[in-house]
Amino acid sequence: MKIRNIVAGSLLLLVMGCQTSEQELLKTDKSQVELRRMQTRAFDTTDREKTLRTIIATLQDLGFVVDKADATLGSVTATKLSGYNLIMTVTVRPRGDKQLLVRSSAQFNIQAVSDPKPYQDFFTSFSKAMFLEAHQVD
Repeated sequence: MKIRNIVAGSLLLLVMGCQTSEQELLKTDKSQVELRRMQTRAFDTTDREKTLRTIIATLQDLGFVVDKADATLGSVTATKLSGYNLIMTVTVRPRGDKQLLVRSSAQFNIQAVSDPKPYQDFFTSFSKAMFLEAHQVD
């Protein structure tokens, strides 16, 4: 009977601990709408493969190491290890007939990043790379 109570109590603490971790993971100081606005840009192209290649090149130019790229899902995950552990996942999906939506999501350790700077840095470099790619400039 005591062992059953100990096991039940341990399981309860484990479940409560997981809930706290999930709440901390989702906690940011920005509203979700504001965060999504920082993370998402529309581009006037339908070439998903070229966009994914440009995302990979941009992340590498910014000092990230690509961990995983999946053309089927349209996502790239990369880690920046210089001084900190920043993980960025970038996804591409169609928006209408003539555009692609590119959304970047950054995490520092297990905390979602709400600071606009990493997103601005990524999209500034990515926009330049997309412009150069569209105009076939080497």
